[in-house]
Amino acid sequence: MLTLTDVWPLFNLTITSPRLSMRIVRDDDLPGIVEAALAGIHDPAVMPFSTPWTDAPPLQLTRNMARHQWELRAGVRPDQWTLNFVVLLDGVPIGTQSVATQKFSEDKTVNSGSWLTRSQQGKGYGREMRAAVLLFAFDHLGAEAAESGATLWNKPSLGVSRALGYELGVVVPIDGGSRGPGQLQELRVAAADFRRPSWNIVVEGLDAARGDLFLP
Repeated sequence: MLTLTDVWPLFNLTITSPRLSMRIVRDDDLPGIVEAALAGIHDPAVMPFSTPWTDAPPLQLTRNMARHQWELRAGVRPDQWTLNFVVLLDGVPIGTQSVATQKFSEDKTVNSGSWLTRSQQGKGYGREMRAAVLLFAFDHLGAEAAESGATLWNKPSLGVSRALGYELGVVVPIDGGSRGPGQLQELRVAAADFRRPSWNIVVEGLDAARGDLFLP
């Protein structure tokens, strides 16, 4: 008899770092990540995201979160995908971390994005999440570069990027929602310039999903 992971092998994909575990978001994870988002991610006076999704009223944010996760899952295609992981601390969702690409076989470049519930910020988890997904991209997917971005005022995120070896790119305008336009600093790190952490990750379930991602 077929199982859910036979039908969708990406559900078996997990990344484990020293304090965190990450797995591809399943429907059972939706309540936990919605609760983590509704608990607060940032000061309401500022907007760290290029799309101001946290401005939505709670009920709309809840529905939007579910739609977004389903759209990401349905949008996975060979060579073009977004892998969105729920980040778990002692089994409890505290945020999400994504890695994505538009034409991986051509440019071997990924883009990452993340958010972390406010109560768990300032403890090094954001840096651990990013370092873990970079290790995954460079060592397990064969990526040659990774890109990211942060608003100019978001010093913690920019600090994580600098610590991991990213170089500054261009600054682009973004929609700040009700706060007015903002500015996003684009960043890029080559695999050779990545400042690796002292620890490594454990990756499970990737082999069965390689065909879905068009990986060798």
